[in-house]
Amino acid sequence: MIIKSSIEDVLPDKAVATVLLNRKFTKNVYVIAVGKAAWVMAKTVKDLLGSRIKKGLIITKYGHAKGEIEGFEIVEAGHPVPDVNSLAGTQKAVDIVRKLGEEDEVIFLLSGGGSSLFEKPVSGVTLADIQEVTGKLLKCGADITEINTIRKRLSDVKGGKFAGHCAPAKVLSIVLSDVVNGKLDMIASGPAYQDTSTCRDVFHIIKKYDLVLDKHILEILNKETPKKINNVETHVTGSVRDFCTAVAKHAKRLGYEPYTISVTLDCEAREAGKFMASIARTVKEGGSYILKPPCAIIAGGETVVTVKGKGLGGRNQELALSAAIGIKDLDNVVIFSISSDGTDGPTDADGGIVDGNTMNLLEHCGIDYEKTLKENDSFHALEKVEGLVITGSTGTNVNDVTVVLCK
Repeated sequence: MIIKSSIEDVLPDKAVATVLLNRKFTKNVYVIAVGKAAWVMAKTVKDLLGSRIKKGLIITKYGHAKGEIEGFEIVEAGHPVPDVNSLAGTQKAVDIVRKLGEEDEVIFLLSGGGSSLFEKPVSGVTLADIQEVTGKLLKCGADITEINTIRKRLSDVKGGKFAGHCAPAKVLSIVLSDVVNGKLDMIASGPAYQDTSTCRDVFHIIKKYDLVLDKHILEILNKETPKKINNVETHVTGSVRDFCTAVAKHAKRLGYEPYTISVTLDCEAREAGKFMASIARTVKEGGSYILKPPCAIIAGGETVVTVKGKGLGGRNQELALSAAIGIKDLDNVVIFSISSDGTDGPTDADGGIVDGNTMNLLEHCGIDYEKTLKENDSFHALEKVEGLVITGSTGTNVNDVTVVLCK
């Protein structure tokens, strides 16, 4: 109940409607929606503006479109690594806005996943180059801000460049935040927002993770991005803080006293799992003066996984699995970690859920816990013990939440 109800509370339709209600549109309206929540956001705009929309385009992740919308073309593309459909859909968007003038207005709906879904390489860069760089960043443990700092410089639409393609048309940008710090230039790599990062930041990240990149990539990464944009009005409509608030509300309805301890969780997933498990054990063993059962300890954010193995999983599944050993044999303790968008890594699971008996079940199934974590194979381990959370595509994307329930 907590998972389903909390996700429903952070769907973007109400937030988008709030921006558009009581707003007069006197120009020709074009709608470009990009991200995992693009379909829901576009549907809301269509319901409100109807025939005022001259043309619409939705670019979203495979499986995230929920049917046809009159007047909109829908392109499904790759995530977390861009593919040929990412480029094709983005070119369609650029072709639409390049023809616009001062008598036109673009409603740009942006949500998480846009960094992969919305892509047009700059001159001298290929899709293969971007795929290779993105793959290295995802595997080395870089966080989303670091990844986007580099990706936006390889793109002709990120880092404020899409706003340039729209000019002289005005852009109303409605953004659903999936970035822990909420920085607008980092959400989907900021296609319509001036970039605050610098080339110095880029090369600090390269050095930090010992990234080996081709010479032509390094030369392009040394070119600055737009620092001033004048044709965009931006509204942020959601965040992980809202997600945590929703979880707290529904946990309280079930009799748990909620405590949100962070909305900026961004460490290694397995370390976060161990930490949350240690809190659960402290509570159950009476070692906390503040946290007493029944309680719900909530942490929002986006952890990372440094991929070293060849298994299958996602950051939330790895977090949940790593927590299992810390709560072994504890009664009335459950830990779950989920993504608001319904997909965790390259799997069909939204995350993982474990309790005090999970480790016993893993051992009974002959699963080597340490080896499984080493291989980053949390999906198959949790699948064996019915520890996967499956929601399907949700239509929103405001980061992840990890919850400890203690009775």
